[in-house]
Amino acid sequence: MKSGATGKTGVLLVNLGTPDSPSVPHVRKYLREFLLDKRVLDIAAPSRYMLVNGVIAPFRAPKSAKIYAQLWTERGSPLLFHGLDLQRLVQEQLGKDYHVAFGMRYQSPSIESALKELQDKVVDRIVVLPLFPQYASASTGSVQEKVMELVSKWEVIPDIRFISTFCNHPGFIGTFAEIASQHMAQRDYDHFVFSYHGIPERQVLKASTKGYCQLGVCCNTYHSRNRYCYRAQCFETSRQLAKALNIPEDKYTVSFQSRLGKDPWLTPYTDFILKDLAAAGVKNVLAFSPAFVADCLETTIEVGKEFKEEFEAAGGEHWQLVESLNTHPSWIKAVAQMVQEA
Repeated sequence: MKSGATGKTGVLLVNLGTPDSPSVPHVRKYLREFLLDKRVLDIAAPSRYMLVNGVIAPFRAPKSAKIYAQLWTERGSPLLFHGLDLQRLVQEQLGKDYHVAFGMRYQSPSIESALKELQDKVVDRIVVLPLFPQYASASTGSVQEKVMELVSKWEVIPDIRFISTFCNHPGFIGTFAEIASQHMAQRDYDHFVFSYHGIPERQVLKASTKGYCQLGVCCNTYHSRNRYCYRAQCFETSRQLAKALNIPEDKYTVSFQSRLGKDPWLTPYTDFILKDLAAAGVKNVLAFSPAFVADCLETTIEVGKEFKEEFEAAGGEHWQLVESLNTHPSWIKAVAQMVQEA
């Protein structure tokens, strides 16, 4: 993509967000902003307000703060510093005709501050890349809505292009496969688990095109009618990763983690699957978390630590997490390529 006559191409990279610190007040503040988003907790506003402020934030914040403390490093939250590093490296990759900004959907740095940065640079156009490989209303959709809300108030609105999904982009798949292959070269694995962040089944059904999605075999192929179905995209990512790594179909499982509440979420649940695998005599598992491109609480702690402990307690011998893409050189090139393709 070439820059216009008067300015650069702006690039807005967006990830979900993180508390400012692992303290209980900061975690509580983050949870409130996150869960009060109507696309995340898609219930009536009064119920959402009472549930978040009266139950979830007060009672979950202390527990979550302890988990965030395990994740925190000298540089702070991995999701934040990996995002800032990605911004810098993609800027170097793209060069002077582009200006790359980074923002978080919740907390800091905000999408508003990142857009202001691009506005001050008088960019001709903006390419928005939410860093969620699979589209979901609660993640990518929320970012898109927030960007449109903010930019709608500008006097001059530049051309804007959203990259809504990259679930099967060759650079995304190739980088994950490159990282995984290093683990596979060191050990023989009996089984492979692709664990994705779960969402309520109702959100998948609401997003379905003319009722196409039935939460079944409809996701076994990926095409125009289910292109934005979160479940179908998760299956597509898994198929492409399995193909890249020569993993037979009967040697991998697609599952979902991080459910909240009593409503049905996408199944099977990863914490159930790992116990079933151990009971079936599976000893060595290589686990992927391909809904994330940067290490965070859901990858490092939930998949890498908690699931490992549960699998080994159930009789398994070795559970290995494939690290996120973070700032892998191949991922930097892939992000730059997606921007240029847009």
